[in-house]
Amino acid sequence: MARTPSSISKAQGRAIWQGAQRLDREAPFGAGPEAALAAIRQLGYVQIDTINVIERCHHHILFTRIPEYRRSDLSRLQTEDKSIIEYWTHALSYVPTDDLKFFLPLMKRYREQPSAWFGSVTPAEISAMKKRLRAEGPLSIRDIGDDELVDKTHPWASRKPSKRVLQLMFYQGHVAIAAREGMVKTYELAERHFGWTSAPRPATERQVTAYLLDRALTSQGIVSLDSICHLNAPAKKAVHELIATRVKRRELVPVLVEGAEKVAHWARPETLEQKWDESQRVHILSPFDPLIIQRKRLKLFYGYDHLFEAYVPAEKRRYGYFALPVLVGDRIVAAIDLKTDRTLGKLLVQKWTWTAEFGAEEKAAIDGELERFERFQLGG
Repeated sequence: MARTPSSISKAQGRAIWQGAQRLDREAPFGAGPEAALAAIRQLGYVQIDTINVIERCHHHILFTRIPEYRRSDLSRLQTEDKSIIEYWTHALSYVPTDDLKFFLPLMKRYREQPSAWFGSVTPAEISAMKKRLRAEGPLSIRDIGDDELVDKTHPWASRKPSKRVLQLMFYQGHVAIAAREGMVKTYELAERHFGWTSAPRPATERQVTAYLLDRALTSQGIVSLDSICHLNAPAKKAVHELIATRVKRRELVPVLVEGAEKVAHWARPETLEQKWDESQRVHILSPFDPLIIQRKRLKLFYGYDHLFEAYVPAEKRRYGYFALPVLVGDRIVAAIDLKTDRTLGKLLVQKWTWTAEFGAEEKAAIDGELERFERFQLGG
């Protein structure tokens, strides 16, 4: 017998989602490297991006939830503790090392069917790079100076063939990113980086499906098929079947969201029973923040269309090159295009667009958060 759906308002949906994202309280994870690891576990992943007009998004996302966050916290987790890894979710991201087993099947597929994106990397090139890493230790592309340079095949490519080889080896699981300085990655043989005598056992397809569902339930509270399988359409069939099984077991309940009753949503029963804080905290969010990155979901719950316009011609931009949504309480009230001038030691407001009604108190609160954000941009 089908479960009777629970109905919630969009305001309830926002409170649940912000609670799952830990945006509803002060310092929910504490401080230090342990806080950064706890945040990554709660969010499931933290996206990495190359744009650097302000602090890169992986640091920004963690700073949003950890007031005392330091960039060195993330470096320690990756290089010393080895409790986080980089790999592909819907984009290159940090994920807990404990979750590595769920990515091993994808690594295997890359070995069996190498992507044309990496060009014609040969087994001999991979074997040679492994031999070099064993002899010389961890290497970044800057450490390799004996490449015969080639023409770029696309704007983001490198003229160094070794980069293409290392990238493919990374996706195939032969190497791990042992350290990162900005966007320069240092590669190490996976077994030596992690100290393996043998590689961990890959998760089964069923376990990977459960991982995708549980990761979304933890980080989103209320989920839809699209939100669970963001940019991963092939996973939808198996995820939907698992949802149906859990609904029958009463481990999940169907949810009707006000104004979007035709879009199926689900939640754990205890999620709907929990009391969530209705805080008026101010957050200046990265456009790659987990609350922002899924645009359809953002529009549904917040009535806000975010536009990422870094690749849009200047004359056609509405919010600006790198606009950051501003969350006050449970409303996105502004989008501010910011740029850090590290020479002058200032955070520059390129453009400020109000997206909702605001008052003097909200403006003052945003100004205060901008000052804190500036200190982070220019600090260590």
